[in-house]
Amino acid sequence: MSLHWALICHGLITLTIVVSFLCGQWPIFQGTPISSIHRFLTFGAYQYFLRFIGAVFGDRGTNLILSVEYYCCDRPNPILQLIYLAIIGTTYYIIVKTSFSYIPGYYLSEVHRYASFLAVAVGILLFLVTSFSDPGTVKADNVSRYLSAYPYDNIIYTEKECPTCKIPKPARSKHCSLCNRCVARFDHHCGWMNNCIGERNTRYFLAFLLWHFLLCIYGTIAIGLVLAGRLKELQIVHVLTVYYGVDNSLRSLAPYVVQTFKWQDYISWQKKLIEARASTAALKANIAGMTTEGKPRESKCKSFFRQSLLQDTEAIVKKNVYDKGFFHNLYEVVFPVSTRASFLHTKSKSG
Repeated sequence: MSLHWALICHGLITLTIVVSFLCGQWPIFQGTPISSIHRFLTFGAYQYFLRFIGAVFGDRGTNLILSVEYYCCDRPNPILQLIYLAIIGTTYYIIVKTSFSYIPGYYLSEVHRYASFLAVAVGILLFLVTSFSDPGTVKADNVSRYLSAYPYDNIIYTEKECPTCKIPKPARSKHCSLCNRCVARFDHHCGWMNNCIGERNTRYFLAFLLWHFLLCIYGTIAIGLVLAGRLKELQIVHVLTVYYGVDNSLRSLAPYVVQTFKWQDYISWQKKLIEARASTAALKANIAGMTTEGKPRESKCKSFFRQSLLQDTEAIVKKNVYDKGFFHNLYEVVFPVSTRASFLHTKSKSG
């Protein structure tokens, strides 16, 4: 029973970190530990790191870190792309060296040797496609197409000219100072991709994020099953509880279980069993509840499904012409308006 709880805790911790990183800013998670973990991963950890550097090395060390940040994140260069490839390659190499010798095993078949390679390869392919695809560059020869695809609402977006490119700016487009170009339905400039995320490659970017989320879940489950298989094959829990008198509980067994992959035979296993020491760590997050003065607190489920975050403020725009519903907006991401055959056919006839 303890083994099952260990695997469940392992999976839940990994899933919590992934969900916190990707979804912690969603309204439904406001005022929860998920939101706190998200702030720590995306902002807090880096700030603590800067404070540490400042305390140890002074202003010179802090300025050096900020200079590196500027070079990597605020100007076009492949540094973060190379870092991503190094991370994914090193991680896969470590998994191959430490876990593949146990595959096939008690719970995993040999197919996972090839499935894991295929999963990583697909992730890298999505990364490359997102990095080198056109995000939807607006130029003089295609600006009319984007003006038709994204009309002005004359509230948020009004007719104007890009002062740099000297062409009209379609609604929802933006001039990226890093790439020095206007991008249709601009989302953001991604340093990891060294590319803008816009109308034409948002679909690839979302596929990249979703695939890596699934890859993390797959890796967590697979490694957990490798560990469970080794415990089953070596009968470690049985030996510990019956012959060495270790309590059949997660807290008592954990220090011994984590050393499984270091034991090559029963003799070395006995030696490490005597020398094992338990180590535990705990992470506490302060939960700051967000309340609105003079107004009952809104249900988190209701806040998640509301159409706009602007409902809590004074209504300025009665109808968002670009909000066509979740599924229609998702369809527009997967099949951008300016690339559809029906739209191009209509444009050619009108021209």
